[in-house]
Amino acid sequence: MAQFTVNAQRFDPYKNFKFRVKWDGRYVAGISKVSALKRTTEVVKHREGGDPSTSRKSPGRTEFEAITLERGVTHDSEFEKWANKVWNFGSGLGAEVSLKDFRKDLILELYNEAGQLVLAYKVFRCWVSEFQSLPDLDANANAVAIARLKLENEGWERDYEVAEPSEPSFTEPS
Repeated sequence: MAQFTVNAQRFDPYKNFKFRVKWDGRYVAGISKVSALKRTTEVVKHREGGDPSTSRKSPGRTEFEAITLERGVTHDSEFEKWANKVWNFGSGLGAEVSLKDFRKDLILELYNEAGQLVLAYKVFRCWVSEFQSLPDLDANANAVAIARLKLENEGWERDYEVAEPSEPSFTEPS
């Protein structure tokens, strides 16, 4: 595991609005929202035979919640191409699913206000469990059309190779 230093000068937490998502080695354009990375570990209760009034707790199975990605509808077909690997209507009997490459690893990167990479997470063995190609359409609305992917995954971990950057400082001209 890489050593990382702490920026003793930074007091403010990072903001949640500068991020990028990468899969297949490329950044995916236009993603405007990513749901939280969340894991839950089951609690296994047990007791010792000699102590019937007290239960003990230990960790059980860990589950990783699905991640939702949202972006405005455009002609970029990356969301749809991935979703079609799980189910592609009209592709013929026995060919509806691409078992070879329907899973992808992705990288979620967080940037500070200056645009410097500050955190990255690797998300493993993702696949599309839900795909929304268009939202509800409403002639009386004034909103961007949003496409949505729901990605099941088998875990994530922080990339400790991403070190905290030295933040820029602007000096006044003399």
